[in-house]
Amino acid sequence: QVQLVEFGGGLVQAGGSLRLSCTTSERTFGVYAMAWFRQAPGKEREFVAALPRMFGTTRYADSVKGRFAISRDDTKKMVLLQMNSLKPEDTAVYYCAAVRKSNGGSTSHEYDYWGQGTQVTVSS
Repeated sequence: QVQLVEFGGGLVQAGGSLRLSCTTSERTFGVYAMAWFRQAPGKEREFVAALPRMFGTTRYADSVKGRFAISRDDTKKMVLLQMNSLKPEDTAVYYCAAVRKSNGGSTSHEYDYWGQGTQVTVSS
């Protein structure tokens, strides 16, 4: 069982930045494709960004493209989400997800492991 722990959420004003981190003790972290999803109150969980294992193309939801950046550090067993130019509509609980494949997709059912989530609140 892969355990994922997110941290870095908080309250920020519109236009500000936050960096989310997701870490694991999983020894074979490098073989997992990783992603971030988010869920706002009363809404379904939605895709934010995905990153394949090793080399490959990242993908982003249109709503965050150009503002968010996903990256990974396999030596630290960590995946990051740098969020810039935040908007009130980015307010949500953000979840880290993992799947033991070279590439993950943009739908939640493709991922097998999830963190507990971290709250991001953007004030106007």
